[in-house]
Amino acid sequence: MRQSAQLNEPSEGDSAGPGGGEASLLGPADVRRLADRLGVRPTKQLGQNFVIDPNTIRRIVASARLSPDDVVVEVGPGLGSLTLGLLDAARRVVAVEIDPVLAEALPGTIAERAPGLAGNFELVHKDALRLTELPGPAPTALVANLPYNVAVPVLLTMLERFPSLRRVLIMVQAEVADRLAAEPGGRVYGVPSVKARWYADVRRAGSIGKNVFWPAPHVESGLVALERREPPRGDVGRAEVFAVVDAAFAQRRKTLRAALGGWAGSPARAEELLRRAGVDPGARGESLGVAEYAAIAAARAAAEESKESGSS
Repeated sequence: MRQSAQLNEPSEGDSAGPGGGEASLLGPADVRRLADRLGVRPTKQLGQNFVIDPNTIRRIVASARLSPDDVVVEVGPGLGSLTLGLLDAARRVVAVEIDPVLAEALPGTIAERAPGLAGNFELVHKDALRLTELPGPAPTALVANLPYNVAVPVLLTMLERFPSLRRVLIMVQAEVADRLAAEPGGRVYGVPSVKARWYADVRRAGSIGKNVFWPAPHVESGLVALERREPPRGDVGRAEVFAVVDAAFAQRRKTLRAALGGWAGSPARAEELLRRAGVDPGARGESLGVAEYAAIAAARAAAEESKESGSS
C-alpha cells in the first residue's frame, strides 16, 4: 500500500508498464531498496503492506477497466507500485498519501521511473478521510490498495464527496471484500454491503494472495469493483437511508419492528412505517436490500410531511 523515491541502481522491474507505456514497475528488490533509502518500515498503525509483484499490479490495472481519458485518484500510494501502473493506463493520476516521508519521496520515484508520464501525476499529502477536494479535473475512477484498517470509511467517504467517480476498484482484506460484495440474506451481509450499494453496483473482482506483499499480511486480500449508478430513490436522501440502515443492524438479531423502534419513536410506529414501505415488520435487517431501506426512509419522510401539512 505504499511506494516511492529515486532509484539509481539497476531495476528488476519491467521497463514498460501494463499498457506498454513508459513506466518501469517496481519489483521486490526495488521496493526494499526504496524503503531502506527512506528509512521506512511498514507500520501496522497505517495499515501498510507494500505490493512487490509487477504481475499483481498489471492485474489490478487491467481489472480497473480504465480508459485513456480517465482521471484516477489513488489513496495510499505508498512507494508507488500501483501508481506507476496506473500512469500507463490513465490520462492523470492523483495520489493521496498521509505518510509525510512517503508523500515527499513519491514524486521522485515517478520522475525516475516514468519520466515521460511525470506531468500526468500529482500528489496530495493529506488524510483521505479529511479530503474535500482534489486538484485539477474531477476524478472519474478510484483505484487503490486501501489500508485495511480504514478501507470501508475511505471508500464511502470518497463515493460521497466525489460524485464524479464512476468506477472503483479497491484491494482490501478478503473478509472486507466479502462483506462489501455480499447479497441480502448472506452470512456477512451488513452495513457496508448496504451503504456501498446506495452508490453503486458491487461485485467481487478476484482474490490476491499474501506473498505479493511486503511484509506478507496474515490475511488474504480481495478485489472489489463498483460501478456508480443513480441512488435507488430520488425522494429521500443518503443520510436518511443510512440512519435506517444503522438502526436496523445495531440490533440485527431483532425483527425490524423492534430494531427500528428507537429510530421511529416506538415499535408500533416502526411497524406502521414498515407496512407503508411494503416491508414485513417481522423481517430482519440482513434480509433487506438498499431499495427497501430507501422505501422505509421515504415512508417516514412522507408521514412527517403529511403530519406537518395537516397541522398547518
